[in-house]
Amino acid sequence: MSGFLHRLVFACLLLLPLLGGAAGAQDAASPDLGKPIDGHAGTTYADLIRMVIPDLTAKGDYYVGSSPIEMRHIAGPDNDSSPPEAPSVFSAGVLGIKAGGKERLAMLFDLGESPDSAEGYAVLALYDLTGKPRLLDAVNVATDRFTFFRHPGKLSLGASDDALMISSTHFNSNQGYMSTPLILVRDDRFELIDLINTFDENVCSYRRSQDLTFQAVSDGQPYAAIKATITDKTCDEPAPKAVSNDISVTYRWDKKTAGYVADSDAFEKLAADNEKRF
Repeated sequence: MSGFLHRLVFACLLLLPLLGGAAGAQDAASPDLGKPIDGHAGTTYADLIRMVIPDLTAKGDYYVGSSPIEMRHIAGPDNDSSPPEAPSVFSAGVLGIKAGGKERLAMLFDLGESPDSAEGYAVLALYDLTGKPRLLDAVNVATDRFTFFRHPGKLSLGASDDALMISSTHFNSNQGYMSTPLILVRDDRFELIDLINTFDENVCSYRRSQDLTFQAVSDGQPYAAIKATITDKTCDEPAPKAVSNDISVTYRWDKKTAGYVADSDAFEKLAADNEKRF
């Protein structure tokens, strides 16, 4: 299988939709890359990836190529890394979204390990399929080793726009690390709303988990407010005592900055507390 065990069996089958729940319209699909796109009989999903990796070639049941087009990291230049010297693509997640009242296709595919970073290299690409398929934007969204769409993968911000939710993770025998880029598409470009980190821990006597959920809250702004809640839960006696706490941050659209602004630093404080347990 290789390809780091086919990206660790496609990140354990996308973490079995984040451990529960049936797939729905808000979830990404994983199509056969060699099959045509609906409404475009002459264009396959692999052809869309070729707009990012021009020399992409089929090799058995996966695809290989050389350097992708130049792209930025969604979290800013401090997170830039080099793509793999020989990228390989085994699968991709695709999700139809609304952006500025227009229908767009978001596609997420992992290229493998970066040669100069502990993280992987995963491309989130935006396409316009209303006419001849066009690539509108592409960014690296890997903030850890395995990257995929969350379940669900998008959140409606109103009649005209969706936010995208990505998961990037790695884990060892008793700890799991998850970062969640929350992304807006504006003017056909990806913009980071926030990068939210959570941490799970399993030891002999107890389990501590941090589950992240999102809710859109209409507040009369062009983009709905986004309430993010982390349920920090510890269970099983005797150590420590079983508890469950909800930690929420609401992101509201700010016309002055033309961006989302968090109403507290609660997630940063939680991340600092989590680092003490690494």
